[in-house]
Amino acid sequence: MSLRQRWIATFAGNNGAKNGLSKEAYVALFIHGCFQIGASMSGLFLNLYLWRLTENLWINGVFNIIVYGMTPVAFALGGWIAKKKDRMVTYRLGIVLIAVFFLIVVFAREQVVTYYPWFALFNGTALGLYWTGYLVLMYDVTNEENRAKFLAVNMIVFNSAGLAGPAISGFLISRFEGLHGYMITFAVACALFAVASLFSTKIRKIESNRRTYYLKFTVLMMKREPTWLKSLFSFVFLGLFQGIMLFLPNILLFQAVKREDWVGLLAVLFSLLTILTGFLISRQKDRSRVRTELFLSSAFVFMAASVLMAGVNTWTVISFMVIFSLFNPLTINTLTSYYYRMMDFLPLKGHFRIESVVLREVFLNTGRVISIYLLILFVGNPESPALPIVLVVTAAMQFGMIGLVTRRNSVRVKQTLTQKPPAV
Repeated sequence: MSLRQRWIATFAGNNGAKNGLSKEAYVALFIHGCFQIGASMSGLFLNLYLWRLTENLWINGVFNIIVYGMTPVAFALGGWIAKKKDRMVTYRLGIVLIAVFFLIVVFAREQVVTYYPWFALFNGTALGLYWTGYLVLMYDVTNEENRAKFLAVNMIVFNSAGLAGPAISGFLISRFEGLHGYMITFAVACALFAVASLFSTKIRKIESNRRTYYLKFTVLMMKREPTWLKSLFSFVFLGLFQGIMLFLPNILLFQAVKREDWVGLLAVLFSLLTILTGFLISRQKDRSRVRTELFLSSAFVFMAASVLMAGVNTWTVISFMVIFSLFNPLTINTLTSYYYRMMDFLPLKGHFRIESVVLREVFLNTGRVISIYLLILFVGNPESPALPIVLVVTAAMQFGMIGLVTRRNSVRVKQTLTQKPPAV
């Protein structure tokens, strides 16, 4: 079998096999790829844009706290829209609002700093709506047999699209004087968001007689399903480190290399490493060793963060990012795949899937907000000696996820691994 045939077989599975991906799954991946190229071009440099304008870590931190504080509210709103209309309505609305957001950034230019809390609220709302739609869509276009594979392929698409975005952005920004390159980058990203919105019409609407939004039954569900509740708390621990890593690396890289184009090229390298991890995960058939995989990935990320204790410089930052890029995808894929398995067996069958996605984001962003607040509270600037300490402490907190996932030999996981999930 040729390399090309093995590549196709890895993702497609056998004809008609349940572990192969459906046509709608591929359409969803294509749409997300288009979106991610635009998002990686614009989002990657948004925090760096703020940093260039202000050189103030506090403003960057507060901006992200507002974004991730607003995102769960937008998830709740997006979930309500998805339940009353369809998840594709929420999805397209999110894409449109993100495009509008960056158009406003283009016109506002340096005024972004003056009104940054409002920009953060807008950005958080748009991102929340987009990810509500896409996370529900990921559940809908997969099943128990192929979901882990889809998540791995999604990671490859996500990071493959992310290869082009940072490189193009870095090239554009370096070729124009001042901040003009940032404006061109944001404008190109808007065009890609429009393409993603257009192709989203290829995903069918789900007809359902149940349009009740069950978020009000959250407490009752948590009492009835303690295993699912623990899986929600595991996302708080994930968010405690992920929150910092969503915006700090680009600032650290810029401080180290002093050039935006090099930041973009290094982001390409890190994306290639993440693609490698995603490809290896997609070839795994046994994904039941949840605790083992979480321990392995958490241990390597913790060791990577510890490297920065030797000093924050070009080589320690790059070494940290290389290891993080290789092992962080395993953490996210393992925990997300595990959580989706829990969702399969919740009461109300598939009618609580939107609410489950909303609640996951509430817990995840709680962790993100806490970690960013700790960062700006104890770290005044990227040269602060407290920075590596905060990173090591938050990286160590990822070990907390291990105690919140169910062992393989538990009744719950045996059920999810051996029984066919209820039809949605």
